[in-house]
Amino acid sequence: MIIHRICAGLACFLLASGVAAQHTRPETTPAGQPKAPDTRALEVGAKILQGNAPLAGFDIYLNGFHPMKDHPDMQVEAHHFCRQVNEDLAQCALFDGNTRTANLTGIEYIISEKLFGTLPAGERQYWHPHNGEILSGQLVAPGLPEAAEHALMKKKINSYGKTWHLWNTGFNGKPGDSLPLGPPMLAWSFSRDGELLPSLLDERDTRMKVHTGARRKARADLKPLTHPQAGVDALKGKFPQATQDIPGVVDSAAPSR
Repeated sequence: MIIHRICAGLACFLLASGVAAQHTRPETTPAGQPKAPDTRALEVGAKILQGNAPLAGFDIYLNGFHPMKDHPDMQVEAHHFCRQVNEDLAQCALFDGNTRTANLTGIEYIISEKLFGTLPAGERQYWHPHNGEILSGQLVAPGLPEAAEHALMKKKINSYGKTWHLWNTGFNGKPGDSLPLGPPMLAWSFSRDGELLPSLLDERDTRMKVHTGARRKARADLKPLTHPQAGVDALKGKFPQATQDIPGVVDSAAPSR
């Protein structure tokens, strides 16, 4: 259960009081005809006889934002449903909503700083840093009580993600494609204030009843735990709007201050 994965001890009881996350329905309807009666009958039989064991552990829900590394102006909200494989690895399925009709849009693997350190130099270009997402308050775990979410974010400090988006179902208010078209897109992270479009953040916060600013303040105690990360400066200067450093978010290749 997610309770055992996030924390231990008396604080775990707080998870039981969590409220359900606000619904986010997809804006893109996939191409194709409605399900036929025999298709629905096959689904019922498969559910009874086959099961879905590999999917049963995807019980950690995270919500955040991704720019595409080669197209930073393409920014999307991503609903992550993750399975914590072990202390150093999680794997996530990404959707454009959190309802039964949400479209599967991509995948993300999350690894610890320790595992990132074992990667060859050529591989590291695909892994984005997470400290900016966490300290800014952008990355949230909807529905979890504050103490449980804080414990989860503490676990993810200094981690990295490798994310591929496979389906453009809409971005920046623009309509998406009715099918997953074109090559996969490598996603990145926001490491500076001002990079994420304010309209995306405001719309998410209003819809999901999230206060990003309050989460940012509550996570200030995580700053001393952060280490310089690779990839923080990968998108520096590639946004038209003015940006500002986030205290505690530093590129590992940057000169010492």
